[in-house]
Amino acid sequence: MATNFNLFMKSSPLLLVCIALIFSSCGPQKKDEKALPSVKETMDGVVTRLYKELDKDALDTISHAYAAQYLTDEEKESLATQYWKVKVNVPTTVSLMRNKGQEVVPFWIKPAGFTLTDLEVKNEHDTYEVYQKDFDAGEIQLGINGFGKHRPVYFIGLAPQNSEDELEITPVFPVTQHIEVFDVGAFTYHDWSGLKLTEVPDALKGQKLLTTIRGRAREAHMVDAFRTTAFPTGEKPDQVLLTWSESPENSMDIQWRTTETVSSGTAKYWKNGTEDTLETQAEKFLMEDRLLQNDRYMNRFTAKLRSLEPETEYGYIVGNEEAGWSSPETFNTATGKGEPFSFVWSGDVHLSEVWGNNIQKAEKRFPDIAFYYIAGDLVNTGLYRDDWDKLFQYAGSTIARKPLMAVPGNHDSQDGLGAWMFEKMLSYPSDSPSPEMAGRSYAFNYGNALFLMIDSTFPNEDQTEWIEKKLKETDATWKIAVFHFPPFNAVEPYEDIQQEWGPLFDKYHVDMVMGGHFHYYMRSKPINNGQIVKSPKDGTIYWISVGTTGKNKDVETGSYAEIQFPADHLYQYITIDGKTMKAQTINVDGEKVDQFSINK
Repeated sequence: MATNFNLFMKSSPLLLVCIALIFSSCGPQKKDEKALPSVKETMDGVVTRLYKELDKDALDTISHAYAAQYLTDEEKESLATQYWKVKVNVPTTVSLMRNKGQEVVPFWIKPAGFTLTDLEVKNEHDTYEVYQKDFDAGEIQLGINGFGKHRPVYFIGLAPQNSEDELEITPVFPVTQHIEVFDVGAFTYHDWSGLKLTEVPDALKGQKLLTTIRGRAREAHMVDAFRTTAFPTGEKPDQVLLTWSESPENSMDIQWRTTETVSSGTAKYWKNGTEDTLETQAEKFLMEDRLLQNDRYMNRFTAKLRSLEPETEYGYIVGNEEAGWSSPETFNTATGKGEPFSFVWSGDVHLSEVWGNNIQKAEKRFPDIAFYYIAGDLVNTGLYRDDWDKLFQYAGSTIARKPLMAVPGNHDSQDGLGAWMFEKMLSYPSDSPSPEMAGRSYAFNYGNALFLMIDSTFPNEDQTEWIEKKLKETDATWKIAVFHFPPFNAVEPYEDIQQEWGPLFDKYHVDMVMGGHFHYYMRSKPINNGQIVKSPKDGTIYWISVGTTGKNKDVETGSYAEIQFPADHLYQYITIDGKTMKAQTINVDGEKVDQFSINK
């Protein structure tokens, strides 16, 4: 059946210009004496002051009322006026649709002169009450959605007070706006564009509807907002991680973290069995998670080693003389095209400690593993750094010896705010469909296999040309596509992916499509043109797995499924040797729960 579920999970490209409103200001502010600080600048200062004045227990008791009285007059003015700004050319009535499920009305709405009407707007999930206010021609300034993280944030409609006037809207902040016609069937949230309005009063129909993203709820979050990490940074490097951003045969990227006080980082490395030590200076990125009260800032280092020898074992350490060095570790560069290799992949892992234990067990059981990858949803909330701390801590030194590759899932790229922490935590290739997709949709070759790593939270059609180019140009024996949303599944099939990318997978014979998202296990029969075919030589196998706790235990088994069952905490071990692929799925107890092979 046709579905809007995929739209629920995908970010609109219109958002990419202002992809992280919570962290940065979109567009320059006028530098004059009357200019107010942005919402971000204001909240940075408020949170800094709170950390100085309140302890952990007190931070956890902040209420909406306390937050409002705590602010200075200037801070209140900024939060009441700098969240949403547009210019209009004629006198305009603004209708503000506030979600009725929100616990507290934003502090500024009534003092700003908005009046509650008897109008209501509905979608299939929520009801919105309507506040209205008349504005003169000029700039309209509106305030925050509140101090809680209420995801259905308000949206606005604009109409000229004189019906004969032609209303023109000039966005001021955010600078990129999408304007819909206010009517039944319109969407309000870019990060859930499949959620349509179902009831609109006649008085509002035809207005200009300014859409938004649910992630804007985070911009002034103070109530139940503050977090701590169980694994804070120190001066000495830790959570060392290997990835590739160029060829696995002659490169390796090494990443690690320290406190923000460590000014520089270096990777020292050598071929095992030799005494010559080489050095590469690391790139540094200062990462802030404003609400992480015990470790707000950290430095993320990335050293990119190049001109390495293929099929060679290297030793390495990272750090510097003042702060200290990591423990020595080793890695291997990739084998040649004709050599056998193996890897382990997982579906959603959601920073599970069980997943971390599983890959450590996998490394001991299968020491020949060349790398790991995850088909999205690495963490629960991609903009919480403490989630990433847990993910890397639980994986341990395993990922300091074998590279970890991944694609984002909807939890890694959340509420329309993008996946910037994913991008900074993981150094991946920039050979992508577009610059904004760099490191999120990419490809790499290992041995005689092409791995297409696709971020399916981006629009499908924006990636189709790139996918075909990669498939058309490759001479790889095996072609494997990895992305989060599984086209064939028993919960809610992604027909848009089937229609957009399925023909390419058929035309260029992609062997495997691997995903997750629905937290159960399914391996399909070979499929071509939407139909089951006899042999993997003639079609693609679609594979869903789960690396965390399962769900969807009672879904029907589709006719396309070779095997399907409820599952928790699985991983897949795959070997490729020439034209033979062997695969087995292993549960938390080390038992094989599925296995198969393909011979070309």
